[in-house]
Amino acid sequence: MDNEMTLSFVAISENESLARMAITSFVAQLDPTIDELSEFKTIVSEAVSNAIIHGYDEDGKGIVTVHAVRDGDLVSVAVKDNGKGIFDVKKAMEPLFTSKAEMERSGMGFTIMESFADNLQVESEPNVGTVITFSKKFYSVKMPQIS
Repeated sequence: MDNEMTLSFVAISENESLARMAITSFVAQLDPTIDELSEFKTIVSEAVSNAIIHGYDEDGKGIVTVHAVRDGDLVSVAVKDNGKGIFDVKKAMEPLFTSKAEMERSGMGFTIMESFADNLQVESEPNVGTVITFSKKFYSVKMPQIS
């Protein structure tokens, strides 16, 4: 392990941008491409939004924790909540499935996360909480040396 961070915050929507900013700073050390950075921020954003909106119903009381580990060019992240949990993880991960249709949610969060991550796992227990764990390998952008 080369580096590690943990960030915990109250489950309110404005803190989703805090999580994105923190993870951007954390992976910037790897000199990622703009696309890699954008994809990684999107995964974090989706996972944190799920915790806030679905896990806690935006109650402003629950705590979301983002834990990241960098090992070489691989970054692994766990986003954890102690909220409502997911009653059927397999169903929740289906494209277009949403438990918040009244909020005009698209139901594409897990699909987006899976497409951008190298590995994605969702562990959840009803009335206990959810942990979304994902990893991505970064290929740094090195400028050629001019002699």
